[in-house]
Amino acid sequence: MADIKKVVLAYSGGLDTSIIIPWLKENYNNPEIIAVAGNVGQNDELDGLEEKAIKTGASKLYVLDLVDEMVDDVIIPSMMMGATYEGYLLGTAFARPIIAKGLVEIAQKEGADAIAHGCTGKGNDQIRFELAIKRFAPGMKIIAPWREWDIKSRDEEIDYAEAHNVPLKINRETNYSKDKNLWHLSHEGLDLEDPANEPQYDKPGFLEMGISPFQAPEQPTVVTLDFEKGWPVALDGKKMKASQIIAELNKVGGANGIGLLDIVENRMTGMKDRGVYETPGGTILYRAHEVLEQITLDKDTMHAKRKLAVDFADLIYNGKWFTPLREALQAFAVDTQKYVTGQVKLKLYKGNIITSSVTSPCTLYSEDIVTFGESDYNQADATGFINLWGLSDTVLGLRDLGKI
Repeated sequence: MADIKKVVLAYSGGLDTSIIIPWLKENYNNPEIIAVAGNVGQNDELDGLEEKAIKTGASKLYVLDLVDEMVDDVIIPSMMMGATYEGYLLGTAFARPIIAKGLVEIAQKEGADAIAHGCTGKGNDQIRFELAIKRFAPGMKIIAPWREWDIKSRDEEIDYAEAHNVPLKINRETNYSKDKNLWHLSHEGLDLEDPANEPQYDKPGFLEMGISPFQAPEQPTVVTLDFEKGWPVALDGKKMKASQIIAELNKVGGANGIGLLDIVENRMTGMKDRGVYETPGGTILYRAHEVLEQITLDKDTMHAKRKLAVDFADLIYNGKWFTPLREALQAFAVDTQKYVTGQVKLKLYKGNIITSSVTSPCTLYSEDIVTFGESDYNQADATGFINLWGLSDTVLGLRDLGKI
């Protein structure tokens, strides 16, 4: 520990990372602590962060602007693949590889001896951070205080913070474990640890990105999204970059109670964990993209992509973003988007997303072929097709009847 002179700390200003600064000072022979916060769209959580970091013992704070990198390099390619993990839209997992890469860059710039993070030994984030660090700085010392210190609970963390005059924005009654970025907000802990307890959606202050569907307006809100080769390019006719589209969809989605997910998921570490996620804009964006693919992707490609989406989501969830397999699967996903161009109109109503219309210059949908009215399709062609497609079934039936 005495050899550790300078530590780069992944710093959010939350409970865990706030007390890690004095803890490192006490337990690692008073090293210099350089705090690094990744701006991934958490907005007001960055307010006052530099003052707090320095006041609690850090020598400086870097705030890295990572919003567009996270959106353009991770989120949109994942949306193109349709990647979800057990229904979860991967909000925390999307941000971690980008933040970890930024930590390594600062550590190398500053000549740090170690990188520290505030992830617990029970969760997925320790894996996501550390695999990325190992990828870009294989010999870097990693300090994970939750795997070293004697603190056993978030209540004890608060005790430590109070004893060391570390200011906190939470109290013991609102002490949910949260993670926020442009894409989502997660809630874990307290009453949510028991799946028998219903989330307090209507309790003031619980939801932050939106409102309960029960409090949503009585009239639907219509949104129109335009895509070019799978990439979102406009919202309600206004051209804007993907991160801006997500931010605007967060507002309108949140106001209509869209994107709430209460799930018990299977963590990488083997345990089941209950969490409540708010992903208003992301839920709308995923749905619009899926609706457009319904008329622009052929059947075989769509079905293959949905199978591979499970593997792609697993890679993200399990911290394997910076791997050759992820790169190869992403290349496949991007290639499938050549004709995913068009416009989708959706209605948002009390937590529901209702498809209103979808159009594309690259559509595979032919009204003339599928119509119940008169068309050029020759229905008699089906006879020969069924005879050939069902030949093996016919042979099985003949065998069972002793006729072959």
